[in-house]
Amino acid sequence: MSSEKAGNMASEKITLSGLAGRYAVALFELAVEQKRLDSVADEVSALATLLKECEELKVITTSPIISRANQAAAMAKMVEVAGFSKIVENFIGVVTANRRLDQLANIIHEFGRMLSHHRGEVNASVTTAYKLDKKQLDALSAKLKSMVGSDVNMETEVDEELLGGMIVRVGSRMIDSSLKTKLANLEATMKEVG
Repeated sequence: MSSEKAGNMASEKITLSGLAGRYAVALFELAVEQKRLDSVADEVSALATLLKECEELKVITTSPIISRANQAAAMAKMVEVAGFSKIVENFIGVVTANRRLDQLANIIHEFGRMLSHHRGEVNASVTTAYKLDKKQLDALSAKLKSMVGSDVNMETEVDEELLGGMIVRVGSRMIDSSLKTKLANLEATMKEVG
């Protein structure tokens, strides 16, 4: 990445670093250059879904004992079946050839951050004690949008240890309204009194 582009990204308040950031920047810039950002974003999203849902693909991308040739053959077949474009095919080929498939999920995550930033969206991480339904997710999304002033992409996670409530992270801000934290704070206050 050129120092000029790195400077532009820093001034736009998005920070990408490390191996995953470098690959994500390369894919993002190529997609923009070829005016294929939306279609590449859709394909990267489909790839993320495949990585989450397909156990065989998880093994292929994370196992250090699978040879480079076998990884390349498996990934080429996956690209063919999925019908990915030449841009995404070449990207996966480079990641595979460089033995970086174990970083694929991180690269996809960083690409998503760049895409959201490019579109003026904000990413939020929401952890709840139980899975939220569509109505609850929509209400939370609307509330977050009103708080931050722009569209919000939410990643949700369930952590039953929270007991109730939720933890919301938007950028560097965190709102912890979990029952677990409230009980811990109450316990600490009671210890101070007693």
